[in-house]
Amino acid sequence: MKVILKQDVTNLGYQNEIVKVKNGYARNYLIPQGIAIMLTPSSEKEHTEMMKQKAFKEDKIRKESETLAKALENITVKVGAKAGTSGKIFGSVNAIQIADAIKSQFNYDIDRKKIVVDGESVKELGTYSAKVNIYKDIKVDIKFEVVAE
Repeated sequence: MKVILKQDVTNLGYQNEIVKVKNGYARNYLIPQGIAIMLTPSSEKEHTEMMKQKAFKEDKIRKESETLAKALENITVKVGAKAGTSGKIFGSVNAIQIADAIKSQFNYDIDRKKIVVDGESVKELGTYSAKVNIYKDIKVDIKFEVVAE
């Protein structure tokens, strides 16, 4: 019997994949648990249409992400922080401050959770780098400079 998986199943397949399983496994476990639905002509049409729409949306998001990655490649963001006379910062610079600086200086809206600061925490004035995970496999390194306010 062929079924369409509604979620990932270990050693069987991934979500939205059509797989062939034994009748008893499908009728007694996969379908009652809501893990899969039986493949019928109408469900197959619905599945192919859904996959077309999903591919179209993902392609659009990927193109936007690549455009953003190219724009972010060669920028240097200035992050202001209160510092003492020796160059040490009161506190540290984190992803939230970097995201706010990018928004205010270049008008790119980047989620703070997608920014990963390289190395340990930033506690002194200077130039550092961070990784921005824009989309699944699209990552960009940006430079940010910590300056005294």
